[in-house]
Amino acid sequence: MPTSVIVLALLAAATVVRGATVPDTNAEPNRPKNDHKVIILGGGVAGVIAARTFHQHGVKDFVIVEARDELGGRLRSTSFGGKTVELGANWVQGTQTGPNGPANPIFTLVKKHKIKTQLSNYFTSLTTYDNTGAVNYMDVFNASIDAYVELTRTAGDRVPQNLVDVSSRTAYTLIGAKPQDAHAKAAEYYQFDWEYAQTPDQTSAIASSWANNFTFDAYQGGFSDDNLLNIDQRGFKTFIQEEAKEFLKPSQLRLSSTVKTISWSRSGVKLVLTDGSSLSGDYALCTFSLGVLQNDDVTLTPQLPGFKKEAIASMTMGTYTKIFLQFPKKFWFDTEMALYADPERGRYPVWQSLDHENFLPGSGIIFVTVTGDFSERIEGLPDAQVKEEVLGVLQSMYPNITVPAPLDFKFNRWRSDPLYRGSYSNWPPSFVKQHHDNLRANVERLYFAGEATTQKYFGFLHGAYFEGLDVAKEMIKCIKHHGCVGLQHYNEVKNAIPYGII
Repeated sequence: MPTSVIVLALLAAATVVRGATVPDTNAEPNRPKNDHKVIILGGGVAGVIAARTFHQHGVKDFVIVEARDELGGRLRSTSFGGKTVELGANWVQGTQTGPNGPANPIFTLVKKHKIKTQLSNYFTSLTTYDNTGAVNYMDVFNASIDAYVELTRTAGDRVPQNLVDVSSRTAYTLIGAKPQDAHAKAAEYYQFDWEYAQTPDQTSAIASSWANNFTFDAYQGGFSDDNLLNIDQRGFKTFIQEEAKEFLKPSQLRLSSTVKTISWSRSGVKLVLTDGSSLSGDYALCTFSLGVLQNDDVTLTPQLPGFKKEAIASMTMGTYTKIFLQFPKKFWFDTEMALYADPERGRYPVWQSLDHENFLPGSGIIFVTVTGDFSERIEGLPDAQVKEEVLGVLQSMYPNITVPAPLDFKFNRWRSDPLYRGSYSNWPPSFVKQHHDNLRANVERLYFAGEATTQKYFGFLHGAYFEGLDVAKEMIKCIKHHGCVGLQHYNEVKNAIPYGII
C-alpha cells in the first residue's frame, strides 16, 4: 500500500505546527561557543548511519556519545558455550527481490562487510510439540499462516476506505480467526507475537500490516520474504562497527559515557554525563530507545512539551528474550525450529536449534524465545527458577528421555537494563499518525531518530538505518542554512469525529 494512502488512513483533524525557524544564535557576539556542531546520543545503527551522513555531507564536527564500550546499540553478542551468539538483533529481515528490486540497507551492509549469514527456513523447517510430547499439528500451523496473510490484507483494505484502526485481535476476529485450543494459540503466537514482541490485542492492525508489507512483500514495495540468520562468529554488530571504521575518527567517538542530563534550548544542547563531565553542541540527535525515554532514565531540562511527552508515552516498547542452553550433546529435533503449545499462551513457545547443519553444528546450543508480558515476568525471577521452568518444558516435549542438566544457561534482561528498557518498539491501536509525527518531531535543536520514529519500519534494524539517514539530512539543512523550520508536530491530537454521549 502506498505511503500516501497510509498517511490518509490515520490522518485526523489536528492543530498542525511547523517548528519556528531556529536562528543561528551561535553566531551571536560574546556567546560562548559550543564544543561541537552536533552531538549524537547513542552508537547503534541510527547513530552510526547519522554520523556517516554528516560526514558525507561535510559536517565533520560531530561526536558520538555511547554508554557501552563498543558501537552497536541493541546489536548485542556474547560468548556462550564456546560460540558467539546474539542476545539482540539476529536476522536480516527482507533482503532484495531480483537484481533490481529495492534492497534492505542492512542486507547491503552485511554483504559489504562479508558477514556470514544463513537463510532461515522457520516456516518450513519446523517440528511441533505440546505438553504431551511430539504432536503433529502442522495443519493448524499452516492455517495460522493463511490467517496472518489475510489479516494483513484486511487491515490494508481499511486504508483506502479511511476506516478507523483496530487491534490486530479485532482484525483476526473479523476474518474468522479465533484460536481456541493450545495448538491454535501457539501457532498464532508464532506468526504474530514472535515478530512484534506483543500480543494481537496490544498491536495496531493497520500499522503491523504495513510494517510487514513494506519489509517482506515485494508487491507492496517491500524487499523480500527472506530472513538471513547471522552466524558470523565476530558478532552481528560487526557490520555497523566496520562501517564506522571507514569514516569515524577516534576524536569523534566517546565510549563508556552514560548521559545523565540533557538540557535543550534554542541555542543548543548540553549534556551532563554520569562521571560529572559535560559536553555541548549546537545540535543534538537523540537515538535512545523508546523505553529509555519512557522510563526517564535520562533527565531532560526543561521538560519536554506536552505533545512530545504524550507521543512517547503512547507508543509501546516490546521485549523479546532469547534463553540459551548448551547441552553435552544434541537430543532434540532435526529441523531448524520447533513450536511448543503450552496450556498457557506464550509460555516458552518458540525453539531454535543452533546445533543444526546450517548454523553452528556440534555446538550443543538451543534457545527458546519469549516475548512481551512473559519476558517481563521472567526478568523478575532468579536464573535458577527460569532454568527449572525451561527444562520442565523440554521434559514435556521429550517425555521418554531424561533431559540432562545443561552445561551453560543465559538470557538477557532487556526490560530491566537502563540502557534499553526493552527490545524494540510496537505500535498500539490507539497510537495515531499524529502521535507518530510528534514522536519524531524535534524540540528546538534536539532531534530524535531510531527504529521507533519510522512509520514504515518500526521495530526493524532497517528502520533505525532509514531514520538515522533521513533525520540527519533534515539537520544538515538546518546547519547549512543557519536556521531551519522544525519537523512537523501537532500541539493537540484529535479524533476525526468527536465521541458523542447521548
